[in-house]
Amino acid sequence: MSGFVEKPEPQQVPGLTHLHTGKVRDLYRNEAGDLVMVASDRMSAYDWVLPTEIPDKGRVLTQLSLWWFELLADLVPHHVISSEVPAGAPADWAGRTLVCRSLEMVPVECVARGYLTGSGLVEYDHSRTVCGLALPEGLVNGSELPAPIFTPATKAAVGDHDENVTYEEVARQIGAETAAQLRQTTLAVYGRARDIARERGIILADTKFEFGFAGEELVIADEVLTPDSSRFWPAATWEPGRAQPSYDKQYVRDWLTSPESGWDRTSERPPPALPQQVVDATRAKYIEAFEQLTGTSWA
Repeated sequence: MSGFVEKPEPQQVPGLTHLHTGKVRDLYRNEAGDLVMVASDRMSAYDWVLPTEIPDKGRVLTQLSLWWFELLADLVPHHVISSEVPAGAPADWAGRTLVCRSLEMVPVECVARGYLTGSGLVEYDHSRTVCGLALPEGLVNGSELPAPIFTPATKAAVGDHDENVTYEEVARQIGAETAAQLRQTTLAVYGRARDIARERGIILADTKFEFGFAGEELVIADEVLTPDSSRFWPAATWEPGRAQPSYDKQYVRDWLTSPESGWDRTSERPPPALPQQVVDATRAKYIEAFEQLTGTSWA
């Protein structure tokens, strides 16, 4: 059992039709047929959407995505039409709303890894592979890979795990030509972003992208290179052989699995509300990532 602890009711806005409530984003369609994505402050961990929100999180994700979309536009077009709040929408939608082209989405999470960690580390320790790709001996938690790799995953519903799959399986499902285009674009975008982040003192360990097609044109969609979709590590403290400090929801994960929370993640019981100090520390990390990457002050 997993999913929402408390599933929110969608906002009713004149001229918008509610389509979907995701872990973080609410999706609507306007009368012109465009998609309206609203990034909430919801926080997910261990396949649960938690009952406690992180203030400003949705705005950080939206504004950071917009910053990256522009930097990557020469590599791949993005889906954003505007960031104007639709007439009649709640004032709280300001800064967290994107009006986007409607695309034919590719049902694959396009993951790029430049460092060994997470589920990749688990597989590597077992078989010296990640998503079936052979890697050299001697790598440890946090090691930089000889070259970035494309490790796709299936896109799961709320409450389910994304599952790593081989490139060959992706090619079988969506066609060899499309799979090759996804791999090439994913690695090109990762390489650009990795270099930009490193110049700003941040290691982009891995990240995931979503793509869709507008006719024959491949378009990058959803969010891009945020603390929700990427592992960002401080370059100054990077040290292979241990878990790395990160700019993401690690405070939340650590507290949920601590004795203080009293929660057993293997049970079917929903996770508890987060204490204020965990909320504050997590918000600070998201804002720190935004400020260090963009060079601008959040306030």
